[in-house]
Amino acid sequence: LFDVCNGRQQVSILFKSFLGSFLWSMFQWFYTAGDSCGFGSFPTFGMEAYNRRFYFDFSATYVGVGMICPYIINFSLLIGSIISWGIMWPFIESKRGDWYDANLPNSSLHGLNGYQVFISIAMIMGDGLFNFFSILFRTSYDMYLKRTGRAKANAAGVPFAGAGLAGANERQALSFDDRRRTQIFLKDQIPTVVAVGAYVALAGISVLAIPHIFRQLKPKHVVWAYVVAPIFAFCNAYGTGLTDWSLSSSYGKLAIFIFGANIGAKDGGVIAGLAACGLMMGIVSTASDLIQDFKTGYLTLTSPRAMFVSQVIGTGIGCIISPTVFWIFYQAYDIGNDEGYPAPYAKIYRGIALLGTNGWDQLPKYCLRFCAAFFILAIAICALKEVANNKTWWIRDYIPSALGMAVPFFLGSFFTIDMCVGSLILYMWSKSDRLHAQMFAPAVASGLICGDGIWSLPSSLLSLGNVEPPMCLRVFDADTNYEVEQFLSTLPIPA
Repeated sequence: LFDVCNGRQQVSILFKSFLGSFLWSMFQWFYTAGDSCGFGSFPTFGMEAYNRRFYFDFSATYVGVGMICPYIINFSLLIGSIISWGIMWPFIESKRGDWYDANLPNSSLHGLNGYQVFISIAMIMGDGLFNFFSILFRTSYDMYLKRTGRAKANAAGVPFAGAGLAGANERQALSFDDRRRTQIFLKDQIPTVVAVGAYVALAGISVLAIPHIFRQLKPKHVVWAYVVAPIFAFCNAYGTGLTDWSLSSSYGKLAIFIFGANIGAKDGGVIAGLAACGLMMGIVSTASDLIQDFKTGYLTLTSPRAMFVSQVIGTGIGCIISPTVFWIFYQAYDIGNDEGYPAPYAKIYRGIALLGTNGWDQLPKYCLRFCAAFFILAIAICALKEVANNKTWWIRDYIPSALGMAVPFFLGSFFTIDMCVGSLILYMWSKSDRLHAQMFAPAVASGLICGDGIWSLPSSLLSLGNVEPPMCLRVFDADTNYEVEQFLSTLPIPA
């Protein structure tokens, strides 16, 4: 949404940023002829740091996201990266052969990846559940005050004002545009009865239909999935709003373990776990997407009902197109065959399901203890932040987000470095000219994100046309470089 007075300048800067990001992505493509090639695999801080996923991958998208995300979120991501990839994972790797089988690859959930996945899920769940019950309590208390006639009038129309989520100073600080957006957003709310009724109706359809498709998954399991899914959906939507990164796949993996272990291998726990994973991911990811649409509607003065109807229409179309595309691929390629369509994630999720059906005891040593400790740590950080905000302690702006810390536990640190670079650019820009940065930084960030994202379309078309990049840019350490030079010296010189 552009400022009326400076709209032309903002659009101009947006397109310049977009063009620069697009051309930079195109330039990088020429050097990605093989695996680990290109600027995206450049060991910025050395080979050892690169092996620990500490490097700047020159992604315009994440730099732009870093300019949009609050400083504390990017700082939290950096802290999480240092704790996990700088301290914890090297320590756990030193226990290879003691805590888990030394012959296992790092991608196995029986090994290091088991710690990475489930510790990150534990932290996300701790942070998400704390905020879920906190907002539930505040909303309930606000409803109680309104029913008893003791709620203060909210002249500015700020949601949850009676619950203490927006103080008087915050209400006074709202601009006319923000007050107008809030008024329109609250005017066309979707009735709670409609939302709950639609969810219950869809749950009923799923309870009847899904067990007929996947007979290993019983109606009671589908019911439990729909009971638990709103909590997971809230946690994921909350996390996506903070970090712009949806972790619905992590909740899907958790569903595999829960339902797979409950049903057992003898009763088809592998198929049931995978079906529950798909069900959970569908609910959780859709919730975060819908919240993003609502935020877009809020910023553009669009009715939430219109955004919701658009989402419903798009989902309905997807229910037809997605199976059709799958059937085309299924008929055209040999799915699962490396020579045809390898589908590597299918093997990964099947392995997770096989592990899950054998129960939690199959996880590596001390994994559940680590999960419990980090779950409690996440709740403690959230509680400290809540107390600091209520007591107006000076440290309240410096307490990291537990959820932000959890994301790089699993994904790595490369995008964290990019986002911190984005924060650094915004900070230096704000120090130089705060008003200019406040006015034009969102346009620059949006251009960086869009340019990098749009390049994926021509890149995909080139790939479909079997057009490969002409060069590979790769960095070796000194020893490997010496071996490569020795090998090249044995080859005949081309005429």
